[in-house]
Amino acid sequence: MTMSELEDFSKRIHERLASIQRMLDLSIIDLPQNKLKKLGQELFAIEGILDESEKYVNRQRDQLQHLKTLEKSSQKYLEDLRHLQDNIPEHLPQKKNQVNVSEPVKAYINTEDTQSRQPEKIKKVCKGYIKEMDFITIPEYESIPQYMKGRVSYDQLNSAVRCINASLSSKYKILHQPMKTLNNRSRKLHQRFKEQETKDTKGQFFIVEADICEFTETKVDKRFQGILNMLRHCQRLKELRGGGITRYVLL
Repeated sequence: MTMSELEDFSKRIHERLASIQRMLDLSIIDLPQNKLKKLGQELFAIEGILDESEKYVNRQRDQLQHLKTLEKSSQKYLEDLRHLQDNIPEHLPQKKNQVNVSEPVKAYINTEDTQSRQPEKIKKVCKGYIKEMDFITIPEYESIPQYMKGRVSYDQLNSAVRCINASLSSKYKILHQPMKTLNNRSRKLHQRFKEQETKDTKGQFFIVEADICEFTETKVDKRFQGILNMLRHCQRLKELRGGGITRYVLL
C-alpha cells in the first residue's frame, strides 16, 4: 500500500466517522426515518472500508514475509560469494591451447608438392611447443582412494604438478635450442636427455627423477613417489621403465 492509498483510506474513514458523529449529536432529538437510514448506510460503508483495509494489511504482511525470505537467501548467497572470494584456489584448470594446423594445410591443396611441403609447415607451427600437465580438480582429488591420498592435501598435490611443469619447461627449452647456443652444462644435459629417449617416448613429453632434482628444489622421496602414483591415478602421467630409468610420460 502506497502513501497516497493510506491517505485516501484515512480521509474516507474520517469522513464517515464525522458523518456518524453529527448524527449522534442530533440523537438527543428524535431522528426522522431517513436520518436513521442514512446512519445505517454510513456504518455499512465504514465496515466495507475496514474490510478493504484488512485485505491490504494481509497483502502487505505476505509481501513482508516474502521479502524476509529473499533477504535470507541474499544473505546466504553473499556469504557464499565471500567464501569463494576468500578461498580462490591457486590452481585453476585452463583450457588447452590447440595448434590449428588446418589452415597451413589448406594453403597447399591442389598443388603438385603438397605431400612434401605440408609437414614442413606443420613442424614450423609446433616448433617450441612444450606440453604441461593440467592441474588436478577438486572432484578428481576427491576420487583418489584414501589409502593412496594419505595426508597429501589438494594444494600439496597441485604444488607437485607445478613442480613437474617447471621441470618439463626447463628440460624442453634446452632440447629446443641449437647445440651451438648451449653452454657446457646445458650441452651435457641435452646429451643426457637424448640418451634417455626411446622409441616408446618418441613425440611425447616426459621427465625422470633426475630432472626434478636438477630444475627444482623438490626432494624425490617416498612421499613424492606417492604423489606420482596419485597423478597416475588421475591419468595425468604414465610410467615407462627401461635401462634402469623410470620415465614419467605426460598423458
